[in-house]
Amino acid sequence: MNLLRDLFALSGIDSSILKKRIFGTVLLLSFLGLVMVFSSSFAYADASFGSPFYFLIRQSLFLLVGYAAMFIGYKIPPDVLRRNSKPILLLSIVGLILVLVPGVGQQIGGARRWLALGAFHFQPSEFAQLAIIIYVSDLFARRLEATRSMLSDITHMIPAFIVFGLIAGLILLEPDMGTTIVTAMVLGIIMLVAGLRFSYLLSLFLISLPLAWFLIFSVSYRRARILSFLNPWADPLNKGFQIIQAQIALGSGGIFGRGLGHGLQKLFYLPAAHTDFIFAVIGEEFGILGTLFVVFVFFYFFVQGFLAAVRQKDLFRKLFVTGLMGLLFLETIINLGVNVGLLPPKGLPLPFVSYGGTSCVINLFSIGVLLRML
Repeated sequence: MNLLRDLFALSGIDSSILKKRIFGTVLLLSFLGLVMVFSSSFAYADASFGSPFYFLIRQSLFLLVGYAAMFIGYKIPPDVLRRNSKPILLLSIVGLILVLVPGVGQQIGGARRWLALGAFHFQPSEFAQLAIIIYVSDLFARRLEATRSMLSDITHMIPAFIVFGLIAGLILLEPDMGTTIVTAMVLGIIMLVAGLRFSYLLSLFLISLPLAWFLIFSVSYRRARILSFLNPWADPLNKGFQIIQAQIALGSGGIFGRGLGHGLQKLFYLPAAHTDFIFAVIGEEFGILGTLFVVFVFFYFFVQGFLAAVRQKDLFRKLFVTGLMGLLFLETIINLGVNVGLLPPKGLPLPFVSYGGTSCVINLFSIGVLLRML
């Protein structure tokens, strides 16, 4: 970490330039997302809601609220978030409990993950991920400041394990195993940066494998999802349908694509074209060059975010930025992996690009907090 900090100092990039790069990249991704949400959804929106602009209008509103949330996040001093880490965590737990209450939580597609706030559906698990990053960053920072050494003792992590177990249990009841796994991986990243020995982290991973195996293969739809991923053509019209249609979309785009708005798979072939599989639509309409451009923009964003984490001298800020960038990185990698057929389907959006209100607002608020820390 010291070497990387020295390299960062030698690069001559000050915080104002880093802020502009991060903000500019997020702005570019959200604008691209707005365009692609409309392109990928207009046929479905017209058929289902009577207007081709249904999702475009809603995503525009989400972005307006999201950028207002980014401004609020930028105005909040990091110490305020740190002092209120426990109330924020408690609020997220209350949200996760309410979503499981019949008549309160909204059930969509067999899962109960949303709270209805008028015409807006809020997903508490998205907020819970941010809350646990804030809480764990504060917890580990206080332990590091008290001991003035890295957290090589795994007993220092026990409160984090208890909190994660509670939140993970509530999220699994929704059910949403993908979000649980991502949250666990983010916690692991923060622990590693806080000084937990890699051997301890590897041991925790190996210990958790039997539980993960049981949670996946003891539930029929999860087991079917894994099996269809391994051989989608065994059931091409049912379990393997999404994977096959996404691959057709990406493959039919060629080098330059069919052109914006001219994709065919979004015309009631590719499910969730404007959410989970928006990257496949980008591939069909802009070709491999378009997908490489999107990958490059994300790569550039994560490099800047990593530099933002490295330059932090305050322990809480360093761990928070690391956790936030780790979360966004994992969501991006998993979404892209699902779209190209390297990972089994999981309902994780492409950050800043996919349609979705909660992820849009929470992610932009988090970026505002990050920018304040620079």
